[in-house]
Amino acid sequence: MWRYTGEMFVPADYEKEAGVDFLTLKEDWSKRVQAVFDEATLQVPVNTFMQNGGKTGVHTEYMGYILTELQYMQRAYHNCEW
Repeated sequence: MWRYTGEMFVPADYEKEAGVDFLTLKEDWSKRVQAVFDEATLQVPVNTFMQNGGKTGVHTEYMGYILTELQYMQRAYHNCEW
């Protein structure tokens, strides 16, 4: 799942307009993640491929299967709540 974390701190246009401070968010997140990795005696991955495009609507083919499943649930069980 690590490869999906990089995009969390790349602001999309709609997030830039909201004035979110991504630098502070990334610093705080990195400190917490580093503490967990240290406790687990693991190393934080470096120089790895990071997935991107999700915030702008670019998804893999698997997203279609997930959306289909969720649409089935809503249609089969009207007004269902999670």
